[in-house]
Amino acid sequence: MVKKLMMGLGVAVLAICVGLLPSAQASKGDAFENDLLKLIFNATAIANMADNAATSPLTNLYVSLHTADPTDSGNQTSSETAYTGYARIAVARTSGGWTVTAASVSPVANIDFGECTASCTGTLTHWVVGTASSGTGKVLYSGTITPGIALNTGVIPRVKSTSTITED
Repeated sequence: MVKKLMMGLGVAVLAICVGLLPSAQASKGDAFENDLLKLIFNATAIANMADNAATSPLTNLYVSLHTADPTDSGNQTSSETAYTGYARIAVARTSGGWTVTAASVSPVANIDFGECTASCTGTLTHWVVGTASSGTGKVLYSGTITPGIALNTGVIPRVKSTSTITED
């Protein structure tokens, strides 16, 4: 009986190792999701785990606009718009820049981009929160703009304060 049980356990361990049994899904706890968002967006330490005391921590996050999904493997330049008048917008990593509550984050105020004055073609479909004011910054979060913003001369793109990023 013991030999049979040991053989059964060996088969189960082997099955897990070679991926024959389903793997377990994992998720973060609600309190930790909120703490993580506060660390990223408000520069608030997670007690006994993480702090914002790097040599030169980011004081701003940079919001960018995109004409297609930058994808998980992309960076802030992936499908980034390039109309005349456009620049990424800096938003402070503080509670004055971002509201974090119930594992969700929103900008405190609307984020208004520069007016489209030339090269106004295409539709803005995604926004990104990243680490750089220009160049290949790291994408921290990305999401869709619904409805998309059609670029035309005189358009001032806006990410509203009601836009949310949710951890789950």
